[in-house]
Amino acid sequence: MKKAFKVILIIILLAIVFAAVIIGIKTAYDTYINSSYPIEYEDEVSAASAEYDIPMELIYGVIKTESGFNEKAVSAADARGLMQITQPTFEWLNTYYADDDYDISNADLLFDPDINIKYGTLCLSVLLKKYDNDLDTAICAYNAGLGNVDEWLTQSEYSKDGKTLDTTPFKETNEYLERVKANRDKYKEIYFNN
Repeated sequence: MKKAFKVILIIILLAIVFAAVIIGIKTAYDTYINSSYPIEYEDEVSAASAEYDIPMELIYGVIKTESGFNEKAVSAADARGLMQITQPTFEWLNTYYADDDYDISNADLLFDPDINIKYGTLCLSVLLKKYDNDLDTAICAYNAGLGNVDEWLTQSEYSKDGKTLDTTPFKETNEYLERVKANRDKYKEIYFNN
């Protein structure tokens, strides 16, 4: 009887240890996911997503790739904020926003998450329309600029059909495209896979 009791006690203790290990692993995984793929600026992202019909996971994928959620980020090209908008892009995009009363000469406005996310998402929307909803071409233009993409589309080594990019001559842009799509896919898998 004592031996059976010891066996049952050992089985119960092993089950408790196993459950604790599983809970610990799940907690560690959840902590990793929340820190690696945060949902920050949810109100701003949701509003921009609804206004421009851009999926939230794509906006988050761009933010994670561009700034890693650092609203004060500044690139070597002086792109600013969460979605890394340059002053000339801000001014160009402002032509789509006749109702905004921003002093577009003030590049520091791009550090405001609401303004930056709105204009970054507007930029994605404009690029997707320009390139017939081809996501890869639009994302490449977001990174390398319309001038470069329009030129690459005329070159058969980068575009077979003259409408969509197959690749670019910039390693940075090719890698950027893959990072944005990977981050978008991860956000979709974790948060938006309904």
